Amino acid sequence: MSTSPSAEQDQTDNAAPDSGAVLLRPHHVMCAIGWAGHGYSPEFTENMNAVVVGRLRADPATRIRFTAQADSVCAPCPHRRGTGCASSEKINDLDRRHAAALDIAPGQEMSWSEARGRAVSRLVPDDLDRICARCQWLSYGLCKAALRRVQQE
Repeated sequence: MSTSPSAEQDQTDNAAPDSGAVLLRPHHVMCAIGWAGHGYSPEFTENMNAVVVGRLRADPATRIRFTAQADSVCAPCPHRRGTGCASSEKINDLDRRHAAALDIAPGQEMSWSEARGRAVSRLVPDDLDRICARCQWLSYGLCKAALRRVQQE
């Protein structure tokens, strides 16, 4: 199966249609908090920098719309399959656990500041062992360290 971008992918790459909001899967809240510049590919890393550093961190008032499908972060991911993921079972589990922990649902909108604030106020770093279970990045400790750091700010 090809991983090249398709017309379907282009429709969801950067923003929610007609809103300008950044589309995010629930688990990508923690991914954005823990983002340290290491991605699946150069294209993924460039896109993640544009979304996280260029939009969310640059303007905490940026609107977020939560989705259960591929989002702004997923656009160039090598695991993306249309609006889904080659690892859909794992990703859907991550989304369910993060959505429950942060009290968010697909279609819900809020500012990046509010989404980040929910993670900072509702989670402790050791919670990530449970809600991020099976995430290949968990063992690096980037998200735990970032959560500790922002909770101390």
